[in-house]
Amino acid sequence: APFSSSSSSEEEEKETVVRRTNTKTGVGTVVAAVMLSLSLAVCAFSTPAQARDYGSMTEEQKAVAEAWRVVDNSFLDRSFNGKDWFQMRQTLVQKKYKNMDEARAAIDQMVSSLGDKYTRYLPPSKYQSMVDSATGTLAGVGVQLSTNSNNNNQVIALDVEPNSPASRGGIQPLDIFLEVDGFNCLSGATPDDVAAKLRGPEGSKVGIVMERDGKKLDFILTRQLIRVTSVLSYLSNKIGVIRIKSFSGTTAELVNDAWTELKKKGATAFLIDLRGNPGGLLTGGVDAASLFLEANKPIVFTVNKNGIVDAQQTLAPGIDLDDPLVLFVDGNTASAAEVFAAALKENGRATLVGQQTFGKGIVQTVRPLSNDNGGVAVTVQKYETPKHNNINKQGIPVDIVISDCTKTDVASCVPDSSRKRSKKPRVRSCLGNLA
Repeated sequence: APFSSSSSSEEEEKETVVRRTNTKTGVGTVVAAVMLSLSLAVCAFSTPAQARDYGSMTEEQKAVAEAWRVVDNSFLDRSFNGKDWFQMRQTLVQKKYKNMDEARAAIDQMVSSLGDKYTRYLPPSKYQSMVDSATGTLAGVGVQLSTNSNNNNQVIALDVEPNSPASRGGIQPLDIFLEVDGFNCLSGATPDDVAAKLRGPEGSKVGIVMERDGKKLDFILTRQLIRVTSVLSYLSNKIGVIRIKSFSGTTAELVNDAWTELKKKGATAFLIDLRGNPGGLLTGGVDAASLFLEANKPIVFTVNKNGIVDAQQTLAPGIDLDDPLVLFVDGNTASAAEVFAAALKENGRATLVGQQTFGKGIVQTVRPLSNDNGGVAVTVQKYETPKHNNINKQGIPVDIVISDCTKTDVASCVPDSSRKRSKKPRVRSCLGNLA
């Protein structure tokens, strides 16, 4: 199981388990309690009452029962939003369904009743989309999708993958999706809906209508296998710029490599761009943060359904404890990216610039359902920052507010007045004196 099991005694359940991270390699040394924002694992759980009637169920009823078990096993809110959770199972499992679509609709209704927007049913297409994103390889056009909160939550191209069909075709960040192969993207469509339309067989074509500066633009692109580049870097006037687009199990290694190359090129300060980073693997954020922290520094505290606290901290010094460090964040910086940002800010290692972060202080796991019935995302933990701040629905405030930066060189958006190296203790004001 990807999460540590609860202890049998009450005292053990209340104990704080300290997990330490090897900061040289960015690999957690305690595997048994790995905390994932995204975990694709198969689990099966049963109780005597469920086992009694399982054999007489239809395939549709079994699908509903399985979804109920997945949520029941690990959902953080043990009050289940005040619902009679067991009675809900009894009602829905005894119902006769005409087809699997009706059963999936029942699962969606059941999970939605819990009042947690992150605990949700994923139909087969959305589940596969999430799997493709997690594995980093998919057939599509190479755009990262988000919504524009300032423009009726329209779906936009948040970022365009280099050397992808989208970049070669001329799609640019912040372009608004109007249509994809005739699908109207303006009628309450979500990024998942648009992503499902953009993806398809390798070599097939897709027609896209975008809006940019009030003008409609038509594109016909050929889908190809896309390997998502999660870490990009470049040097800007002795400032090493590292962009982290999402966190995975390899992010710390990629950041380490990027930092090493930038130091060879003469970087004396670093700017890490986390704008638009929705998170990913929690361990990815923890391991990457440890690269810039001293030994024995707290990174994050997580609490599961049993109240067991997992305190993760560094074991050895990171690769860079002295160079001025700035993190550029915005309202779309969330989840594991916020863990990374809070760890470096609250330990006095980095300065945050940009705009207040999203505020997602809970952790989900994604469980697949049998027979290609999609999956269920379940909130399984909550977390606190090194100073025990709960950022859920609040976000992390920045040290220096910077409005939207549309420049290609993000380092040029950081004001000169903020680029002064401060003396110890290590609370640095942005990028330091670079002259």
